[in-house]
Amino acid sequence: MERYIGIDNVCAWPNLTLFPDGTIIATIFNQPCHSHWEGDVECWASTDGGRIWEKRGVPAPHEPGTSRHNAAAGIADDGAFVVIAYGRDGKKSKEEVIDMIKEGNYQDYYKAKFKKLKPWVCRSYDQGRTWEHSETVIGTPFGDPAGPFGDIVKCPDGTLGVSMYDDSIITAEKTANSYFYRSRDDGKTWGEPVVIGKDDYNETDLLALKDGTILAAARTEKVGQLKLFASHNSGNKWQYKCDLTLPQQHPAHMLSLADGTILLVYGVRNKGGYGVAGRISKDFGENWSEPVFLVNLGIRVNDLSIIDLGVRVNDLYYLDVGYPSSVQIEDGTIVTAYYCGGIDEHMRYHMGVVRWKLEEYFS
Repeated sequence: MERYIGIDNVCAWPNLTLFPDGTIIATIFNQPCHSHWEGDVECWASTDGGRIWEKRGVPAPHEPGTSRHNAAAGIADDGAFVVIAYGRDGKKSKEEVIDMIKEGNYQDYYKAKFKKLKPWVCRSYDQGRTWEHSETVIGTPFGDPAGPFGDIVKCPDGTLGVSMYDDSIITAEKTANSYFYRSRDDGKTWGEPVVIGKDDYNETDLLALKDGTILAAARTEKVGQLKLFASHNSGNKWQYKCDLTLPQQHPAHMLSLADGTILLVYGVRNKGGYGVAGRISKDFGENWSEPVFLVNLGIRVNDLSIIDLGVRVNDLYYLDVGYPSSVQIEDGTIVTAYYCGGIDEHMRYHMGVVRWKLEEYFS
C-alpha cells in the first residue's frame, strides 16, 4: 500500500472519475473547511495513477457571497465530463470568517440557515479544462434545490442516473429524503425524482451492475449509518436490501472491479477508530465481507469550539475524515481518495490518497 497527501489545504470531499486514457480526475471543494466561507468546485488531475495531482479546471466557480461545494460527477455518452454542483448563499469571505473566530463572534454565523442554491450542470469536453454551465435540474418534490452526491451512472434503459437529496422541514419535524434523478438527454437536464430512502436519508452513492441492477448505498440522517437499496427497473422503484455499516460509518462509494467484485469504501468516525474502511461483495451485493481498515487514523480528541475548521488549539483538534472514492487502473491497482481534517503527521486539511491491491486486504 502506498499513501500520499494528494492535494493539500482543501476539505475536498473527493469524487474520482477514471477516463479511458488512464487519467484520474478528482472533483473537490477547494477550501479547508466545511463550506464555512466562499469556495469553488475544482477538478484536479493525476496521470500517474494517483501519486501526483495538478489543478486542471474549475467546473463551478462561486459567485460573490456563495459557496459551491457538493458535487456529483461522471462521463456522458458523448464523452463530456459532467459535474453537478450544489451550494449555499449567504457566505462570507475566508478572511471575514477567520476574524469572526478570533473575535469570538462565530457561533451565530456557524448556526445560520444558509439559502440553498440551484445546482449547476457543468460539462467539459477537454477532461475538465474548460466548462459550460446550465441550471437544468428540477427541485425535489418539496420544492428544495436538490443536493447531488456520488457518481453519475449509466442505466440499463440507456438513460443516465444520479442521486440527490433534500433536508426539507416537513411540519415540525426535520426530514431528509434521498432521490434517484434521471437524464434522458445525456446529462444535460435532470428530473423525474424517485424516492430511494424516505425521511432519514441524504448522501447516496449509485452503482450500475452488468446484470441491470442499480445499487444505492444511502447514509441515514440521524445516526450516520449506511443502508443498501436496489432497483431492477432502471431506477423506477427501489427496495431495501441490508445494512452495510454501523452508526457513524459513512458516506459510501461503490466500485465494480475488473473481476466483478464490488468494492465498498466509507468513512469511520467511531470512538477508538477514525479512518476509511472497506468491504467487498462477490455476489452482486447479496453478501459482504467483514470490514477492514484501509486508512486507520487512530484516536483523536474533539474540541467543539474548533470543530471541522482544521485549526489546532491547545493540542486538541477535531479529526474530520471520510468521503472516500475509488477507481481501479489498468494494472489492477485501486486508487482511493479521502479527506482528512488534520493528523499529527500533517496538521492541515487535505485530500489523502492510498494506492493498494485487493489481495493486500481481502483474501
